Amino acid sequence: QVQLVESGGGLVQPGGSLRLSCAASGSILSIYAMGWYRQAPGKQRELVAGITSGGSTNYASTVKGRFTISRDNAKNTVYLQMNSLKPEDTAVYYCNAEAIVTMTLVVNDCWGQGTQVTVSS
Repeated sequence: QVQLVESGGGLVQPGGSLRLSCAASGSILSIYAMGWYRQAPGKQRELVAGITSGGSTNYASTVKGRFTISRDNAKNTVYLQMNSLKPEDTAVYYCNAEAIVTMTLVVNDCWGQGTQVTVSS
């Protein structure tokens, strides 16, 4: 069984920082591109940042320069460092893996359960 488990969300004041982590568990051989998405109340889920297996990154224009995505392939983990947080960053943040290859199967479009990030004074 393959799972993505996020951690690191919480309540932070405007201008503050948080670091999200997403760890994949299971008998994993490799993970394709990974990304962080977010969904605010009443809004559609949107891509925040993505990273390929080789480390190339892309960001939504709203977070560029404030957020940094990284990954540790040895730990099957992706991170999202969020700095200079704004109230409009408040959302549930989800981790996604394009595909996860295990010894017995390939799991496509794998999602974590989400972690709440609230930016408020």
